[in-house]
Amino acid sequence: MATKKKAVKKAVKKAVVKKAVKRAAVKKAVKKAVVKKAVKKAVVKKAIKKKVARKPNAAFMKALTPSSTLSGAIGASAVPRTEAVKKIWDYIKKNNLQDKANRRMINADEKLRPLFGKDQVSMFDLAKILSKHLS
Repeated sequence: MATKKKAVKKAVKKAVVKKAVKRAAVKKAVKKAVVKKAVKKAVVKKAIKKKVARKPNAAFMKALTPSSTLSGAIGASAVPRTEAVKKIWDYIKKNNLQDKANRRMINADEKLRPLFGKDQVSMFDLAKILSKHLS
């Protein structure tokens, strides 16, 4: 009889443990589903945001006339500030004016020396220098 009681207790204990494991698995699955739903929602929101086209700042797109010293390098036509920087970089690369040892430095040639005011400038100063010659 004692062994029967032990067997019944063991079976009940096993059933309780199985039920607890099952509950934990269900809770885990529910948690996973909630997380998946949240992630999916975030991805959808991100995709919606990407579809909205970004408008460029009007101040950057305003056409400015270059000074006589700057027009020697980029041309005399009125261009936006961003386009002027792009054109000056095209001129620098075409004439191979970047310093060989330190690529951040730009060597001035005959057209750029009056613009820069010195023989060599940093590429980080380029936009500041150009802004003085655009109006």
